[in-house]
Amino acid sequence: MNKTEILAPAGSMETLRAALRSGAQAVYIGGKRYSARSSAANFSLDEIKEAAAFCHRYGAMLDLAVNTVISDDEAADFCEYIKAAAQNGVDAFIVQDWGCAELIRRCVPDAVLHGSTQMSVHTAAGASLLRDLGYARVVPARELDKETISRICKVGIETEIFVHGALCMSVSGQCYMSAMIGSRSANRGCCGQACRLPFSAVGNKDRAALSLKDLSLLPNARELADMGVDSFKIEGRMKRPEYVASAVHELKASLDGNAPDMKLLRGVFSRSGFTDGYFTGKRQDMFGVREKDDVISAHELIPKIHELYRFERKAYTIDIHAVIKSGQPVVITAECGSISASATGEAPEKALNRPTDMAALEKQLSKLGDTVFSLGKLTADIGEGLIVPAGKLNELRRKVTEKLTAAITAKNTPEYTITDYTPDIGSFHSGNTDGELKLRTFCRTAEQAVAAAELSEYVIVPIGLLGDDMLGSVDINKIIISPPRFITDEDKLVEKLNVLKTKGLSRLYCHTPDCIAIGRKLGFKLHGSFTLNVFNSFSAEYLRGLGLEDCVFSVEATLPQIAAVRSELPIGAVIYGRLPLMLTRNCPIRNEVGCGKCTKKLIDRTGREFPVVCSENYAEILNADRLCMLDRLGEIHGISYGVVCLSDEDADSTRAALSGRKPQGNITRGLYYRGIST
Repeated sequence: MNKTEILAPAGSMETLRAALRSGAQAVYIGGKRYSARSSAANFSLDEIKEAAAFCHRYGAMLDLAVNTVISDDEAADFCEYIKAAAQNGVDAFIVQDWGCAELIRRCVPDAVLHGSTQMSVHTAAGASLLRDLGYARVVPARELDKETISRICKVGIETEIFVHGALCMSVSGQCYMSAMIGSRSANRGCCGQACRLPFSAVGNKDRAALSLKDLSLLPNARELADMGVDSFKIEGRMKRPEYVASAVHELKASLDGNAPDMKLLRGVFSRSGFTDGYFTGKRQDMFGVREKDDVISAHELIPKIHELYRFERKAYTIDIHAVIKSGQPVVITAECGSISASATGEAPEKALNRPTDMAALEKQLSKLGDTVFSLGKLTADIGEGLIVPAGKLNELRRKVTEKLTAAITAKNTPEYTITDYTPDIGSFHSGNTDGELKLRTFCRTAEQAVAAAELSEYVIVPIGLLGDDMLGSVDINKIIISPPRFITDEDKLVEKLNVLKTKGLSRLYCHTPDCIAIGRKLGFKLHGSFTLNVFNSFSAEYLRGLGLEDCVFSVEATLPQIAAVRSELPIGAVIYGRLPLMLTRNCPIRNEVGCGKCTKKLIDRTGREFPVVCSENYAEILNADRLCMLDRLGEIHGISYGVVCLSDEDADSTRAALSGRKPQGNITRGLYYRGIST
């Protein structure tokens, strides 16, 4: 079986200790800044140092989540933070933002990077891209089936899979609901969990149509290990120590070939039980909420679970050798593999009654209960008629184990090259200078594409619409192919793209790293979507280096943040349309009323209606109001083009939007003025 890592979450030192004492081989944490779980207690820099030392004492790894996007004015602080975290012993950095990854490399060239699940990598091609870019590990999207996971495991990059914990309704990194509804951005670490609030396809105010059960693949742990999964990740940096300890304990049991106690885990925390998620590809019976019975069970189980982590876990077996000679200081030496330590005491005394023998030595030197050690072989060189008092032996045992612990911790603590790099965004600005803003239109129907082509520089068209009729109606030089936002059949997509390339289409819209990887390999001209979450100049420049010709800036940025971008990569902004708030592999309407009674919308507790657009393998939940900046284009500075995102518009309303006319009904200015909470 493949060597596997149990990776546990920790939002506090108490939880970190619980994880390691229960058997975790690695722990991931967040700091006080730049972490996607900002509402957890999280760790100060001093606490990160303490956490790293505690992990390294056990021979475990400490991964630091810096998996939010950052703005340009945070770059200098981010760099100082990364340098400090590296100096404090962090083993790896979990990253979402392209720019953050590049800044880490410049500050700490030998840092280890893990691609966060927030990057939305969900194909072998995407994982291969991260491998080629120097990432040590990828954390793929949670929405993958076993076949896709198996493919990713074969590309030559460490694979970290979520196996237990809460499931977001949306693909990670592709959720803008909390930001748009409450100015609390998941990509900035401030998710307000709007998805757990009441939503319904038919207006049922007691229905939580966007709340999924918790994931548990613990019964499948051996199967995942045999597939080549390197790290088994437990979700829950905001969970109690008891939750983490029980999950680690049962995951370890499953990897050892025993059945995990799912009843125990459900009692500790669940939402109407567990789901195997998307692993089997069935996507059935996945919805659930936290129930009263679940809460009661948890209170009853907590005392039992405390026993899992009351004491230090024995991580090492050590050999001890004692030298007790007349007239010489007593020396106790402990060895753990290639590491050894010695403690020296006073010379032994003449024994008046019972001299110190092997039995007396073993009695005192085996008392290792408060350490990570258990006694292996005990040897001694003892002179005749000598005695070392028990108290003296205990003191020497404590000294030698403390020294050995320090030596092991030091050996397991990474040493990095720390540069004096400070970020400089330069002065180049690629914004529109000719006075007339070019338009690009994302279309969902053939009717929209034909109408939009009359007034747009480019039309962004889903690949499924690009049949011969469409190609005969729209100038192919104006078409940017939009692949599925979630790719479920990589080979089939590549085949379709190759066919379209032979027909003269040359441009690809990149929603995620997967699209970039596939487009680069096939030789397409690449255009970035706002779903790449470019939020700073460093990300823009990095994507330019990857070959993108331009990119739409994050819809979570304010107008001043967009205007401040300094990059040679042309930047666009969404100026009209219902923004997709969620990308989900599960259709909430189908789950509630079935496809035959599809209402094509969700209704929240206030009565607002959110359109739901279904594709073959995923659904998109759109905003209730249309974003409209058509009447304020003069206030958007620093962009090279504007993007119109269509949903249910017909040909006339498509032309109206592209002509600058405000739509009927409610509109929103998005986050361009109000911004997001930090």
